[in-house]
Amino acid sequence: MADATSGAQEFGVWLERQLHKQDMTQTALADMLGVTPAAVSAWVTGRAEPREDRKRAIAAALGTDAATVYSRTADAVTRRPVQWMPRPAHADGGREFGNAAAFAFEADVAVLAREATQNSLDEQHDPQQPVRVRYTLNELSGEHLRAFQDALRWSEIEPHLQAAATQKHKVGRVIAEGLREMRESDTLLLLRVDDYNCTGLTGPDYGDDSKFAAVLRDQLNSHKGSGAAGGSYGLGKITLWTTSRVGLVLVNSTLSRAHEGRRERRLFGRLELPWHESNGRAYAGLASLGEADTEPGREGVARSWWADEERARSLHLERENQDPGTSFLVVGAHDAAGDAESLQEMHEKLVRALADNFWAAMTSGREDRPVLEASVTTLRNGQVVIPAEKVDPSRYQPARTRALKAFLDGETVEQRTDTTQVAMTHVSLWVPPRKDAGGRPGSGTEHKAVLLVTAADDEDLAPNRLVCMRGNRMTVMTRRVADLPLSTDAFQAVLLAGKATGAGGDDVELAEMFLRASEPPEHNDWTKTEDLGTTYARGARARIDEFRKNMTAAVRSLVGRREVRTEGGPAVLRELLRLDTYSTEARRPERHAVVRHVEGEVDARGAWNVKVEVKLPRREDPWLLVPVAKFDVRSGGKPSVDWAKLIAGENCRVEDGVLHFEPGAATASFSGVTEVASHPVTARHARLIVDLQKGKGVPA
Repeated sequence: MADATSGAQEFGVWLERQLHKQDMTQTALADMLGVTPAAVSAWVTGRAEPREDRKRAIAAALGTDAATVYSRTADAVTRRPVQWMPRPAHADGGREFGNAAAFAFEADVAVLAREATQNSLDEQHDPQQPVRVRYTLNELSGEHLRAFQDALRWSEIEPHLQAAATQKHKVGRVIAEGLREMRESDTLLLLRVDDYNCTGLTGPDYGDDSKFAAVLRDQLNSHKGSGAAGGSYGLGKITLWTTSRVGLVLVNSTLSRAHEGRRERRLFGRLELPWHESNGRAYAGLASLGEADTEPGREGVARSWWADEERARSLHLERENQDPGTSFLVVGAHDAAGDAESLQEMHEKLVRALADNFWAAMTSGREDRPVLEASVTTLRNGQVVIPAEKVDPSRYQPARTRALKAFLDGETVEQRTDTTQVAMTHVSLWVPPRKDAGGRPGSGTEHKAVLLVTAADDEDLAPNRLVCMRGNRMTVMTRRVADLPLSTDAFQAVLLAGKATGAGGDDVELAEMFLRASEPPEHNDWTKTEDLGTTYARGARARIDEFRKNMTAAVRSLVGRREVRTEGGPAVLRELLRLDTYSTEARRPERHAVVRHVEGEVDARGAWNVKVEVKLPRREDPWLLVPVAKFDVRSGGKPSVDWAKLIAGENCRVEDGVLHFEPGAATASFSGVTEVASHPVTARHARLIVDLQKGKGVPA
């Protein structure tokens, strides 16, 4: 029977689960207690309940305390050891040399910050409180590194890492470089992403109704129930693993809804390796850190475990309080983009990425709290190197932050009369009916999006832009507003649609779902998608085109209304000066060389062969630049590929991979052939992008 005063589970149901978790038979328990198997069977089926002294004996047999048996609000902590369990090779002989989803993103810490933080926002637990996200860099060395490796059971996975490192493909090379750097420098960089006021990884270890399984077992499963969620393809989480040189991420989750009677310190580890052989056996690649599952059919599979505080601390997974949320620890973190090598540079890049991508979520009105609070801290062996830096959106996005604050505080105007004001208008979006709702084409619901326009900041490097967002103020796209009158003063515009407007009503929900369906996997545009055509009545794609035209027309209308400058000299003189400052070439890096045209084809070996024409600003010194080839893949960054050959053309010579363009030349050309072994996907399945960058140690 259940204890009505404590909310305890039925004794028989609870006892049967404990026996199953500990792989103990009823007969074995009976032998340990000195009772008959029939007595244990009666307890399990609910026909009887043991006396108090028997309950204390049951607690001892299960390796727990008597209070756990009496309360029955949580499971007994199992005695099964925590270990790494690699997945055996597939029986059909198929081999996977990496997670295909990983090639959708580049291992860039800025991409990680965008994807991981958006996932946290999508899992907000209490909508009245902000989501708190904390990024912590911690470089380990010496005895601190050894202590972490012992807690991690590094010796169990090191042979698998070494075997994977011998593979002659991209993933194998990355792992080999990570192991080499750790060995030679005796350091290992940890990057922990903690979120608070989030739901946590709730649900069982397996199955459809499980956030835990969606994140740590499934592929392409976002498991986001909210229509306002940023993602719907389940790709973003892979950035955690791609940011690790060795493909290793550890997890500690505090649950908003109890699982197995517990909420705190649910731990698990996942190692993403390619197919490899170790000690004469073949492995599929994936390895998991956890307890061995005892369920029939799941032998050899690791499941999550409930850790004590000391175990969590030894794995650098301790959390600051009991608020629900998850801590992800990226082991061997690095920035593949190569522009953040030191701790200081990675710290600054994370802060900048958070500010650029989530300035709107971190902005609040006078009477409100922001949706998001974010900070970055940097440590070395647990000691503070750079104190916690709270990300200030107004420092990095002053004009846009000013526009959003004015809207939240109700201080917008219809027409600007000075540079400090924010103009507001509405842009109509007609949401067509869904096909499954039986609506007729031509009908629909009107949603009024909010458009804000304000003057660009004097230091703004990219003025005259329109930022579009929905949901929890997730930026979907940023567009340059073209075809403006030459006398237009520089501005920034923000469009809020769906739930980002802060309004209620059916039209808000309908607009949110409609716009989400119009987004590609990258969630970086509102355009004509297959989902849009299959879900909504005829004319849905035309509605998106109409919405885009309407928002552009509304921006032109607002910026076309002349404002009166309140400082800085005569308005006519200021306007003449701004014609050059904010032309279509506004604030570009000062007259750089640019790729003007690329021609290419894929040869029989699968390599891209390209000829590139370059436009050069005339100058007395030669231009020294490094050509960079990237594959245009979906979602996130574009992975770079290597050159097998670079060939000089007009006004150009090649030395050690660097292009030397002749002084005074206005145009130049070169040719290149990509290295097939560096291709993340078949060349015929990707578009090639060629860019010119300043190389390290190379004068511009």
